[in-house]
Amino acid sequence: QVQLVESGGGLVEPGWSRRLACKTSESIWKFNTMGWYRQVPGKEREFVASLDGSDTANYSDSVKSRFTIFKDTRKNTLYLHMNLLEPEDTAVYFCNVDVYWGQGTQLTVSS
Repeated sequence: QVQLVESGGGLVEPGWSRRLACKTSESIWKFNTMGWYRQVPGKEREFVASLDGSDTANYSDSVKSRFTIFKDTRKNTLYLHMNLLEPEDTAVYFCNVDVYWGQGTQLTVSS
C-alpha cells in the first residue's frame, strides 16, 4: 500500500505564492502518472495538474501559467508550486499517484 503525505496548505492572501508537497512511501520512479486535484464542499473533485512518465505536465485552464507541477526524485516528493493565488483557489488539495490518494491539505486564499 502506497502512502502519500501532503503538506504545505494553510491560509494565504490573494496574490501570494504557496508550494504543496506530496511525499510518497515508495520510489517515485515506480509511478506512471502523478497529479494534483482539488475539491470544495458541495462540488466534485477537479483536476488541477499532472505529470506523466515522460515528465510532460498538463494543467487545467484555471491554473495554467500560475501553477507548476514538478517532482524531486531524490526526495520521492511531488510538488505543486502556486503563484498569484486567488480566492477561487481555496480548496482541499489532494495528491494522486496511479490509484492512490493522499488525505488532502487545505488551502485557503483570503484577505
